[in-house]
Formats: sequence, C-alpha cells, structure tokens
Amino acid sequence: MRLHHVQVAVPPGGEDVARLFYADGLGMAEVDKPADLVARGGAWFRAYDDHGAVAAELHVGVEDPFAPARKAHPAFVVDDLGKVVARLRELGFDVDESQRDSFPGHVRFHAFDGHGNRVEVLQVAD
Repeated sequence: MRLHHVQVAVPPGGEDVARLFYADGLGMAEVDKPADLVARGGAWFRAYDDHGAVAAELHVGVEDPFAPARKAHPAFVVDDLGKVVARLRELGFDVDESQRDSFPGHVRFHAFDGHGNRVEVLQVAD
C-alpha cells in the first residue's frame, strides 16, 4: 500500500491563497484537475522526486461551511528546510520552529496555510 494524496479544505474562492502557500511557498507544482472535477473548484498540487516520479500529492477542496484543520495535517519531507522557511516567511506566512528538534531523526517546523490548515515540513537530520 502507498498513499496517493492528502486533501485539505479551503472556503469558496480560497484557491489563490492556497496557490500562494502550496505552490509559491512549499514549491509544489499545480497540476490540472480532471475535467469532470473542475466545476467543484479547488486545486491539485504535486511534488516530484529527482527522477520525475510523483513524491507527494495534495488536493485542495472547497468546503462550505469551512473549518480549518488546526490539528490534523499533512507532513512533507524536503531537502532544504531553511529554504522553505525563508520562502514562506517572505510570502508572509508564520512559521513555528518551536518543535524543531522534537521529532527523532528530523528537524521540522509547522505552519498554517492561508486558511488556517496546519502543515508540517521536515528534513532528515544530518
């Protein structure tokens, strides 16, 4: 078994804020949704490994009424944690590094996307 994707929710019209966080901030690529699903709104994002294979996929779905996931969260492993922290801060997102060394074998931070959904980002510790 392997994980295909994770979905987070945004309020109606929240796709552009999601793009800012997931594409511009985390560096994921936005991909086209299947034609049958476009009318539902939302956006899909992927990260690829060095061989071009999909390494992570996140779907942003529209929910009305909307409530952010403040505890449940996706967690992404990156190669350069400092680069992602800098990019998110430059875009105006708060980054919480208070638990940086609390996950064995990794360094990490938590952030909230522009709609309040919690996201964890990790890097394998040296």
